[in-house]
Amino acid sequence: MNQQRLILSSPLLEIVVSRLTQQLIENYQNFADTVILGMQPRGIYFAERVSRELSRTLNYDVPLGYLDATFYRDDFRRRDTPLRPNTTNVPFIIENKRVILIDDVLATGRMVRAALDAMTAFGRPRKVELLVLIDRRYNRDLPIKPDYTGMRVNTLESQQVLVEWTEQGADADRIWLVG
Repeated sequence: MNQQRLILSSPLLEIVVSRLTQQLIENYQNFADTVILGMQPRGIYFAERVSRELSRTLNYDVPLGYLDATFYRDDFRRRDTPLRPNTTNVPFIIENKRVILIDDVLATGRMVRAALDAMTAFGRPRKVELLVLIDRRYNRDLPIKPDYTGMRVNTLESQQVLVEWTEQGADADRIWLVG
């Protein structure tokens, strides 16, 4: 039987988004030559939240794009059922830009590695920083760590972090530890 434990929900989630946004403003100030890339599929919802909060605070928009790294995954050809790609929408060149790569959950690090490879189709960034809502500690396969973290969660390999966004049809924003 799967057990679920609520680890984060509104209004605490809004506080986390606000805190992360303030950290970005502190480090980037005017966001010149800076873009945001939300990782498909679920990182885009978190990236949109961060982008909206930045726009509200700064009174201007930081360019936002969506990056799908499906074809860059190291397990792409090893699956019995093929992965279904998502939409990539990067309406800007990232050559020599500072990129804030955003995902909802960081676990093994393999998806981030794939996203770094996928980014090269749009140029060579000057710098890439990783912002995640949930950092699943003790599950990393690759030496990747976030620069900005909403919450660190100690998980077993058998457990999963499930993020429910209202943008995906959930009645409320909730983050669960399942397993």
